[in-house]
Amino acid sequence: MWQANCRRMHNLADWISGTVMGGCVGRSRMDGQVSARSSTRSKKRGGRNEPLKKERPKWKSEYPMTEGQLRSKRDEFWDTAPAFDGRKEIWDALRAAALAAECNDLELAQAIVDGACITLPHGSLTESYDELGNRYQLPAYALAPPVNLISETSSEVKVSESTQKQAQPPPCRQEFQLRVRLSTGKDVRLTASLADSIAELKKQLEEQEEIDVTRQRWFFSGKLLTDKTRLQDAKIQKDYVVQVIVNMNSPVITN
Repeated sequence: MWQANCRRMHNLADWISGTVMGGCVGRSRMDGQVSARSSTRSKKRGGRNEPLKKERPKWKSEYPMTEGQLRSKRDEFWDTAPAFDGRKEIWDALRAAALAAECNDLELAQAIVDGACITLPHGSLTESYDELGNRYQLPAYALAPPVNLISETSSEVKVSESTQKQAQPPPCRQEFQLRVRLSTGKDVRLTASLADSIAELKKQLEEQEEIDVTRQRWFFSGKLLTDKTRLQDAKIQKDYVVQVIVNMNSPVITN
């Protein structure tokens, strides 16, 4: 999986160099320039900017995760992350930098970050800012595999999936106020329980805000929520915020 990621990283980095940064990413031009550019931008913004550190976040999945599951989880995040905040070209640069860092090519990762004018206040891709001040946050799973990652060819895959299903507690019926943030900027409170499905909550939002269910797309933690998904399945709890993109295009009415 990681060899494939490295190949993807180099392809993505080549694309980034030609589009996002206007050709700024290049190994031959990095020597002596990376630190100078970082220092200059940091002074202009008056903010803190540290070089990218080699250390990657360590985390453990709630259940043993296969390489394919990790790949899918990452793809879902990168595909949906630009939907709410920030600029798509910066998300693309962060994705390329994350792949480069994971392949231990820290020099290329730093060049991508500098070329895209990205500031790292803590020397980590977990939190960064673009030159306009937009904040970007990357989850640990987008930067490093879990410590309990298992091979897709391992016989433990079926055992872990079976264990995961058995470990799931029965749906809870206790109601709470779910906070929903619309793409229009408005926050809405819905009465929900962990056993409620997204389809049921879409209907409730339609009744409360007069937003047709066909115009609603629900997201949580960068992942698109399907109608059959229950809050408990997505591990959405009382104090969490669910984001909803509202399609403002009205249906065409003909006489």
